[in-house]
Amino acid sequence: MSALCVAAGCVGDGGWTVEERSLIESQPGVMRVLTVDDPADSTVLRRKCSDISAAALADPLYEKLAAGLVATVTSPEQDGVGIAGPQVGISRRIVAVQRLDKEGEPFEVYPNIRIVATRGEKEAGSEGCLSVPGRRGEVLRFRDIDISYTSPATGRDTFERVQGFTAVIFQHETDHLDGVLYTDRLYVNPV
Repeated sequence: MSALCVAAGCVGDGGWTVEERSLIESQPGVMRVLTVDDPADSTVLRRKCSDISAAALADPLYEKLAAGLVATVTSPEQDGVGIAGPQVGISRRIVAVQRLDKEGEPFEVYPNIRIVATRGEKEAGSEGCLSVPGRRGEVLRFRDIDISYTSPATGRDTFERVQGFTAVIFQHETDHLDGVLYTDRLYVNPV
């Protein structure tokens, strides 16, 4: 690959940029979480993310990234309920979410995720974020949504209805994919 391609972040045969490949391969297990306390990290956290191509989903590196996201969010240092690609420096549409609405409350990974429908009224709830350490705030979120994502097993778009607090987690994490932090959505109760 040419030096120009490396500098420009060109996508290789596996669908990942040289920079992404290096970042994912260099962090086995738990990955470094970017925070708003670091100006360089903030720049990454504010980027809009791109989709993960079929080639990138088929690449073994996808599984390594998915495992790294889950290892990171479940690590004792983080102990979160969700994490998004940009929080570990990968500007792709991927999140790992704890499915509090499923038996065993498993963590699941969703590539190319989008919220495609919302129902009901927004409700206020307290939120925090691994990338905004030591802070919490009230945010208005829907409790009934539909998501779409690409199934890594089939390569097809998949749709699912999600309700309750798990719907809140999905909204928080998909906001990250559009460069939005929960602090941008803080709710001030009018008096």
